[in-house]
Amino acid sequence: MSLVKYEILKQVVDLGSLTKAAEALGLTQSGVSHAVQSLETEFGFSLLSRSRSGVKLTDNGERVLTYIRDMLRVQELLKQEVALINGIETGTIRIGTFTSISVQWLPGIIRRFLSQHPNIEVKLFEGDYHEIEEWLLQGEIDFGFVSLPTMDSFRIIPLRQDRMLCVMPPDHPLANQPFVRYGQIANEPFIMPKEGSDYDVRRVLRKGRIKPPVPFQASDDYAIIAMVENGLGISILPEMILQGRTNRIVALELEDQSFRSLGIALNSAKNTAPATKKLIRCAKEWLTGWQPSPQTGILRSEG
Repeated sequence: MSLVKYEILKQVVDLGSLTKAAEALGLTQSGVSHAVQSLETEFGFSLLSRSRSGVKLTDNGERVLTYIRDMLRVQELLKQEVALINGIETGTIRIGTFTSISVQWLPGIIRRFLSQHPNIEVKLFEGDYHEIEEWLLQGEIDFGFVSLPTMDSFRIIPLRQDRMLCVMPPDHPLANQPFVRYGQIANEPFIMPKEGSDYDVRRVLRKGRIKPPVPFQASDDYAIIAMVENGLGISILPEMILQGRTNRIVALELEDQSFRSLGIALNSAKNTAPATKKLIRCAKEWLTGWQPSPQTGILRSEG
């Protein structure tokens, strides 16, 4: 059995298309199709079901893909270890991330890391908290940035705390207060992040024992800001989302000074590659000198 065929199958599944997989791998579509068919012949059953909307794994394909991912991961570990023995740095690091980390932290972290390790490739997988946890469990990423707490099965490296702030238009009746009490927003129209991105906000609302009406949901943090700017409701967002941007909003601290805890999660059941360890070390060092960028719009919060 060829690991090249395994890599081709993984790319087809990840991208949901034979054509996209061929483009990513620099192969012809017929070459990709032939490799998948060859694996199906070796295994004795179909791996993919094809339709106009693309391709997806069959039930049998789902069962074997976990082992295929493990074999490819071990191959990458072996490649990095051999290179390390020979005094050469190489490898690929796959990072699970979400919007605020991608905007505020990763550009600086990756820039420093690549200046020290130019031969190591870094790939980013952006999603919500649930997707990052699933990618870790399936071995699709080497580590992920998460909001804590997360799954008990993960190895956790705590990083920083990030304040959760109540955001509203500047002409809102509460905008001139030093902070917001939960009772004051219990009946305010509330713009909620969509499921998968709403963990931090719902935790804060549960803590405050309120369930405000939710006329709108949005999956993008900056869409939520735009809706607040236009007077469609209030929301609660992490401070990192607001930093370094011009926002026509007021951001106030909550009465209990709520925050989210950010960290790195690794799958404790899998070995950590040398390149991954180096990037995590670089991230921790970079964060010791990181200071939040000020928001250039209206922002008032205590503390």
